[in-house]
Amino acid sequence: MAAEVQSLQPLKLAAGPEAITADQRYWKGFRSQQLVPSPHSNPITHISFPPSPTNPLVTPPSDTFAVTSGSRVQIFSSKTRKLLKTITRFGYDDIAHSGEIRRDGRVLVAGGDSGAIQAFDTGSRAILKTWKEHKQPVWVTRWNPNDLTSIMSCSDDKTVRLWDLPSESSMTTFSGHQDYVRSGAFMPGQSSNLIVSGSYDQTVRLWDSRAPKRAVMTFKHAAAIESVLPMPSGTQVLASADNQISVLDLVAGKPLHLIKNHQKTVTSLCLANNGTRLVSGGLDGHVKVFETSAWNVVAGFKYPSPVLSLSVVGAGASREDRHLAVGMQSGLLSVRTRLSGEQKAAAREKEKEMQALVAGTIEEYDRKKAKKLRQGDKKALRGRDFTGEGADIVIDGNARGNIRNQSKWESALRNGKYALAVDMVLGATKFYNPNMLTLLTALRHRSAMRTAFKGRDETSLQPILRWVIKYIGHPRYIKLTSDVAMLLLDLYSEQAMDSPEIDDLLNQLHRKVRHCSELAQAAYSTQDLRPKASAEQHLAMHSQGSLRLQTTLRDEEHVDVGETPTRLKQAVSDEREVTQETEVLALWKLQKAWSLV
Repeated sequence: MAAEVQSLQPLKLAAGPEAITADQRYWKGFRSQQLVPSPHSNPITHISFPPSPTNPLVTPPSDTFAVTSGSRVQIFSSKTRKLLKTITRFGYDDIAHSGEIRRDGRVLVAGGDSGAIQAFDTGSRAILKTWKEHKQPVWVTRWNPNDLTSIMSCSDDKTVRLWDLPSESSMTTFSGHQDYVRSGAFMPGQSSNLIVSGSYDQTVRLWDSRAPKRAVMTFKHAAAIESVLPMPSGTQVLASADNQISVLDLVAGKPLHLIKNHQKTVTSLCLANNGTRLVSGGLDGHVKVFETSAWNVVAGFKYPSPVLSLSVVGAGASREDRHLAVGMQSGLLSVRTRLSGEQKAAAREKEKEMQALVAGTIEEYDRKKAKKLRQGDKKALRGRDFTGEGADIVIDGNARGNIRNQSKWESALRNGKYALAVDMVLGATKFYNPNMLTLLTALRHRSAMRTAFKGRDETSLQPILRWVIKYIGHPRYIKLTSDVAMLLLDLYSEQAMDSPEIDDLLNQLHRKVRHCSELAQAAYSTQDLRPKASAEQHLAMHSQGSLRLQTTLRDEEHVDVGETPTRLKQAVSDEREVTQETEVLALWKLQKAWSLV
């Protein structure tokens, strides 16, 4: 039995470059911005969320994040973005700093301008512990990622201290900074006995709790250190000083990279995408996202006020990025949320319901929704009466052998009327018609291109020449258009002298080929970012073809009718020869040329 005749598949061209990158698309997904003003418009100095517990089966992850502003620490839900609790048990004239929730979500620790460090029960907001060894404001408090009772603190008294929750005094004191210590963190993983701190004495110091007398490593900077952030690998530390971010290698003991994308002081750093993206905020109001391999900017946001703190809040056991929380000098908390697929569908459905309610068509909306649910039930129950092996399923083919919904030009192509098929496609519309590429590809596969174009008069030849002139410089069509141009010049070169219209079209084609060649060569000469060896090889190969093409086309724009076909034929041949020699380069340079036009 003969196979069923299939419809001619449209030609699919290679996809062009996307308008936005994958990172831009990802970060644009943080929408639904919610602005929360802080009480008394106090600046928001710190935002944090608890890390994922070591064993989520034993200890469920805490779906909260803490925002420190003025004399209070607010606890928000990462599921609903609503305020859950407010801790205000600080002094009357005290200012809270660095509110941090423990990874089990049960205890919060925070420092203050009075020098006291307090631990609170997040459920009852009761004070569990208070330490008052620091003599000046405490700007940093952090929980040990591997220990539920170990805490570190950094203070303006130039010291870094370690605390144990059950004890009444500090366990270890690190002295060595010469100015205020405003940033610090535990090193991740198995290196939690190491602590990194940044000070206004322009140094980043690495401390070991087993040898607390002096710093293990010191990195000198050109400005005061505002923030430090260890990388998940434990071998690199990021430090912001003025408007720069330095990448410090702890293994080699030297800086690896210096990021200079902010215009003003960088105040806050955090990680996203499981540590593969760095997010920074600065006094210039910009939040920038960097990839952590070459440290290039991949996305960014602009805020109306200087950014003092930020955090990418995770949700669930896997801590997937859910919210981008940004605290500003004006006292506004901005929370942008990235919804999952199901949440997006639910949000769209809710928006449709609200629109129907406002428009007064809620009954029609409910009726359509009920109908969809009934159809879903039917689909769920389909096949319940299937008897299995005792029944045969017969799929009927196209018994008549005719293709349904077949276009006229496709029917002419199958009947061998190639010239008629070309005329039908070219006469269908004056705009871009993708069927022309499909038809030319089919004709070339059947070796019928010469048959389709020969024996034409002046009237039927002009639409084909106009199509070639329009698309001769397009990189996606260069193979087909060059084949058609060479074939037309071969068939009708002698007849061009008898027709002024054909002569004019051939001169237009001549100018188009020369123009595209000049633009392509100019565009290619400006590309210095390609690998050196590869660029030299391609340039040497391309220069020969370009020289031949320039030699052929260096005369005046309008040439004699008798010389036009031969010269134009040679020009198109040279351009196609260059394209065949370096196909990828030709497509690339022609695309660059048209972008310049």
